[in-house]
Amino acid sequence: MKIDLTRLVTESRNSASAEIDKLSTLEMLEVINQEDQKVALAVKAELPQIAKVVDAITEAFAKGGRLIYMGAGTSGRLGILDASECPPTYGTKPELVVGLIAGGHQAILKAVENAEDNVELGKQDLVDLNLTAKDVLVGIAASGRTPYVLGGMHYAKSVGATVATIVCNPVCAMADEADISIIPVVGPEIVTGSSRMKAGTAQKLVLNMLTTGAMIRSGKVYGNLMVDVEATNAKLVQRQINIVVEATGVGADEAEVALQACGRHCKTAILMILAGIDANDAKARLEKHKGFIRQALNA
Repeated sequence: MKIDLTRLVTESRNSASAEIDKLSTLEMLEVINQEDQKVALAVKAELPQIAKVVDAITEAFAKGGRLIYMGAGTSGRLGILDASECPPTYGTKPELVVGLIAGGHQAILKAVENAEDNVELGKQDLVDLNLTAKDVLVGIAASGRTPYVLGGMHYAKSVGATVATIVCNPVCAMADEADISIIPVVGPEIVTGSSRMKAGTAQKLVLNMLTTGAMIRSGKVYGNLMVDVEATNAKLVQRQINIVVEATGVGADEAEVALQACGRHCKTAILMILAGIDANDAKARLEKHKGFIRQALNA
């Protein structure tokens, strides 16, 4: 099937960079930077739609559902990156946020030819994940037409899952397929068709918002502190101490004692200190209030 790429905003030529190969290095970078400044404004225009997806993800998590990202190439890699950061940052299980890429794990580092054009592969990857109506699928593609992702989105709708999309072309098949569409239109790329640039940056900004927003809404942030962070290395052990100190006002030694008493769980240590209770009581109170420190304190 012949594809007319010239009709896609992400594939059109950018007049600002028409002679970028003639510029000095600094001038070249200034053009790139000026174009990059448009990305945040394009994302700002989509905040109401992003909020809808954050709320859908939060509801899914509360009901035992998952967030599944699906994309090809840069879009798939960005989804995998966002998913992989959730367990160390928020103490989530790896299966809560999952990233899928056309061509599987080998495609993370190297392109797998024709994988993105396989509609059935998109469906099969979700079948293998046992996708259910509790889950949220977010299809990601700058063009908004990737067959692999469309196959997955169509299947997800058939099982009753919430389907959202992040695309950078205002008129596209993926937006038509989705329940909620996020469409930051960043315009033509500096290098024509190189959608890893402005489009990729826009996608990364939106993905940051989706998981960060859902984690905040799920009680995994107190103030602006990541109170479910796991201590998987020396830096994160110290970060845990700093978080407890910031949240409670105690010294580092007292924070470390509380962390040791509760198995190095920041949220529990904070509640222990602020409420003046032991680890068992703090854990029970947090469980009762679904992990929200403020509600546990008010109780």
